[in-house]
Amino acid sequence: MSGRRLNDPAELAARIRKGDRAALARGITLVESSRADHQAQAQALLTMLLPDTGHAVRLGLSGAPGVGKSTFTEAFGTYLTGQGYKVAVLAVDPSSSLSGGSILGDKTRMELLARDPNAFIRPSPAGRTLGGVARRTREAMLLTEAAGFDVVLIETVGVGQSETAVADMVDMFLLLLSPGGGDELQGIKRGIMELADLVVVNKADGDLVPAARRAAMEYKAALHLMRPKSAHWRPDVLLASALKGIGIVEIWEAVSAYHKALGEAGEIASHRATQAQAWMWTEIREGLLTSLKANNEASRLIPALEAEVKAGKTTPTLAAQRLLALVFGRSGG
Repeated sequence: MSGRRLNDPAELAARIRKGDRAALARGITLVESSRADHQAQAQALLTMLLPDTGHAVRLGLSGAPGVGKSTFTEAFGTYLTGQGYKVAVLAVDPSSSLSGGSILGDKTRMELLARDPNAFIRPSPAGRTLGGVARRTREAMLLTEAAGFDVVLIETVGVGQSETAVADMVDMFLLLLSPGGGDELQGIKRGIMELADLVVVNKADGDLVPAARRAAMEYKAALHLMRPKSAHWRPDVLLASALKGIGIVEIWEAVSAYHKALGEAGEIASHRATQAQAWMWTEIREGLLTSLKANNEASRLIPALEAEVKAGKTTPTLAAQRLLALVFGRSGG
């Protein structure tokens, strides 16, 4: 594909629809770019491809470091491609700008899946804000759907704020846990458990099987204390060993049952519509903040206003109004 064609959104869209991996990679690079001309091309591309999106099963996956996410993702993805599905793996890693993250290493460790012609693995770039990384991941998800991928697995690195960002862009959220049981349960934030539509206790093999079973019982008891997000689905706990390939079939059956139940109830469509609307407002907030920081007069005033607010000399609302007036007040806003 020539450089000129790579920069033509219409040509790029046509190639992505055909499943051209080079075109897909180029499209994701465009949505990741912060350059104004690239963003214009990216939005033109996404607009053209929007009618071709929405058919994939969107799955979120999280778990603490060491729980075996890479091994699970490879085993799960390889099983699905073996069943004839096309699988895309994306990542949300807000920590990568500081630590280097682990997803690049994950891609290296998932060598079998990375070589699979029916799989596509793409790490998120380092980002200073979670919102920016999540935004690029959402748009990358749309591009992979337009390219014909049937399952999009969005993996979050570590445990923290990124779980909420991932849950806000997927149909179903999978929480991967180790056989630690009670001790680990104490360390899991209630909010993260409430996000889970399915809990998977990994590493349930060998000497760890009894511990995994005990842990599963404790996690089930914890889930029963929480109000289900849907009247059509009660979160469950399943055992698995990604290393041994145990439980993978049952997990996919649960995912399929979830998608069927909520799809027939109209909840998948309504959730996605709500997510798209929330995404719009996230973009507005990000855009306002970017405009504010780009205003020279505002950037000079911010330190003084922060000091006044800290000292109790002005209210946060009044300080915010003064800053916003610098950016929008002159245009009559």
